[in-house]
This record gives sequence, C-alpha cells and structure tokens, in this order.
Amino acid sequence: MIRRPPSQNSQLYIAFTLCFAVSSLLLPIRSSATEGGIGYYVPGTMATLIDRAPVQTGWVFKPQYMHYSGDFSASADTPIAGLVAAGIDVKIDAVAPGLLYTFEKDVLGAKYTVGAFPSWVDVTVTGTIESNIANISRRDSVSGLGDTTLIPALMAWQEDCWQYNFMFAVHAPTGDYEVGRLANEGLNYWAVNPVVGLAYSNQPAGFNASVFTGVMFNDENSDTDYRSGRTFHLDASIQQMIKAGAGFVTLGLNGFWSQQFSPDRNPGRFVDEFKMRSSGIGPVVGYMLPMGKDNLLLELSWLPQTDTRNTTEGEYVWLKLVYQWQ
Repeated sequence: MIRRPPSQNSQLYIAFTLCFAVSSLLLPIRSSATEGGIGYYVPGTMATLIDRAPVQTGWVFKPQYMHYSGDFSASADTPIAGLVAAGIDVKIDAVAPGLLYTFEKDVLGAKYTVGAFPSWVDVTVTGTIESNIANISRRDSVSGLGDTTLIPALMAWQEDCWQYNFMFAVHAPTGDYEVGRLANEGLNYWAVNPVVGLAYSNQPAGFNASVFTGVMFNDENSDTDYRSGRTFHLDASIQQMIKAGAGFVTLGLNGFWSQQFSPDRNPGRFVDEFKMRSSGIGPVVGYMLPMGKDNLLLELSWLPQTDTRNTTEGEYVWLKLVYQWQ
C-alpha cells in the first residue's frame, strides 16, 4: 500500500536481506506433506508491494484473480478426496473479492486492520483412479463458492524506510466438498496461518523489497480422517518504481519457497510418507496511482514453479487490484 516517504537506511542491511530471500527461494529443500498435494497456502497470495498491510485509516477493496495450471507425474500416487490417484492434471480459476478496514486508533503502536476474502472457484481435475480391480481414468469439474479467508488481525508498524507486518488468517471450509470426487470447491478443513513480514521502501530511489514468512496449521478433514502436515512458507519480492504520468509503473521479481516440516496424520489407507516441497520465481509488473487520500494499485504477476516434489508442477498467474479510500 502507498505510504509516507521514508528516509535513507543502511544499504548493507538491505543487501543482506535480499540475498537471504533470493538464496532461500532457489535452494531445494526436503519437506513433508499435504492431502492432494495442494493446501491453503497459495504462492503469491502475500508477496509484493500491493500485499503489505495498510497504514492509512479507512477501507480497502482488494479483488484478486488467480489462475493455476499444473500436473503430477504419471508415476506419482496421490491421496485426494479419499482416493489414490496418479497422473493428476489440475486447472483452477479463483476470484476473491476482499474487503478490509483499517482503524484510526493504533493497537500496540501499529495500524490495525480486519477483513475477509470470500472466493468463487472453477476447478477441473483429471487423473487415473487406482483400485484392486482396475485403474479408471476420470475427469471431474466443479464451479461454485470456495473457501473463505478471515483476517481478524493485520498489523503494520512503520520506522523510517521499514514496515513490519503481522497477519493472522483463518481459513474457513465454506466450499462444497464430496469424498470420491477429484475436483472440489473447498478443502473441507479449517486452518490458521500466522504471517510476519518485513518491507523496505526507498521512495526517492523508487526501490521496494518485501519478505513474508509464515506457518500453515491444518485441522483434520473429518470426511477422510486426514490431517495435512504443517507448512512453512516464504514469499519475497523486489520492485522498482518508475514515474509514469500521474502515477508509477512497478517492475520486479517475486518468488516463493514452501516446505512441510511435520508428517501427515492419516488412517493408513493412503500413500505413506507422502512428502511435498515447492519453489518458484517469476516477474511482476504493476501500476500505482495516488489520488489525494485515495489510492489505486494494479498488479500482474507470473509465478512458475521451478522445483517441486509430491505436488503439482505448473504456474500461477495473479491479477490483483487495490482501491483504498477514507
């Protein structure tokens, strides 16, 4: 979000922070698991300039569109919706029209925001269902209300060029779910995701950098008795602002790294030791238009996965818009 102009800070510290973020994104890591290889953590959700916590009192309307296309290796056995499938191909289109409000009174010295992101999803999954009798190819497609992300706490502290962020998100299983169906609108379990972030803005130079990291804690899917392992995730970005008319064009890179550090808990009929990891990096472009007390931001990013294990491998495309007003 747009913020007051910061003063100059230590370039050595900036370089260290960026080197750590970029090197973390590129290193292959061992990890644990998630039912179906896909969970509530979605790379690119909170990664760039447009995703920082608001520092201006008032409302924020943040509609987001995400497209994902990816597939599993045909040799990979995957637990999904009470089944074991191989050669899965996944296509997801999701729209999440978020609304947030930032209070005038600070909490613990921070600007305090609450909000919610309902979603509408279109999901198509194809794969081969494995059984003792025969393997059956199937294609399932659904469209409807997806799961909802509630944000009871989104906080921002500012100090010169730096902004420190904290978010506590609750993922509610509001989407439809059916055992034995490859494609579902929802995941059918609750999850919480505490996230901390560090952001740097040198407005005179137009340089911005952000790092967000958190842990996803998953509840049990009561219909399949499957609990996905806890996931550590890190998203980072660097962006350069360029003056363009009344606003600014932003150009940069964003990337992610995620791994699960605790094992899945399941009743034993699913694939044992199903372990997942994923990372990726790609370009991001945007436009920022200050309008007095109101602000308009638009951002498009492409995030291909470059290293995966026991999850689909593909690419994410994000289109995000923020309109901020008092």
